[in-house]
Amino acid sequence: MHPNNPDGRLWPAAALNTPFTIIDESFCDVAPDQSLIHLAARPGTVVLKSFGKFWGLAGLRLGFAIGDAAVIARLRDLLGPWQLSGPALAIGAEALADPQWADATRDRLAADAARLDGLLTKSGAEVLGGTTLFRLYRVKDAQAAHDHLAGHRILSRIFPYAGNWLRLGLPAPDRWSQLERAL
Repeated sequence: MHPNNPDGRLWPAAALNTPFTIIDESFCDVAPDQSLIHLAARPGTVVLKSFGKFWGLAGLRLGFAIGDAAVIARLRDLLGPWQLSGPALAIGAEALADPQWADATRDRLAADAARLDGLLTKSGAEVLGGTTLFRLYRVKDAQAAHDHLAGHRILSRIFPYAGNWLRLGLPAPDRWSQLERAL
């Protein structure tokens, strides 16, 4: 993934030099200046985009594969003629035609990510990374923190390979006080 989930690491283009490369940019619409979509022109490269993350349209099931014409043609053959509904295409086109919404959303997400970082660091967590859609923290005991938050109806994610990592998405605008009370 570019940026990576859960740590938000961005991949340098030079590191992606394999004969066949798939770049999942499901989270990259928060930072379009970091996109590697220009690599889609390389033979054997496909960049995946999704409306389920930044655009908040997960139920729409709309995404894109951009890349090597031969690979895209093969995908088209495998998927058949009815991969997407007309309404999904119309909604996606409308969303893409509203750059003011996208810019305002990026600004709001950046402010909300900073707010979340402030709350968590005040509670003793250390910021490890993430994007403006999700944040990764080091905590003393991720399982205990996860269980505590779940008791307050706040979902988090823990990792079996890192017992002190806790991932949180940004709260909905009307849920900040719920998180503050839990912390």
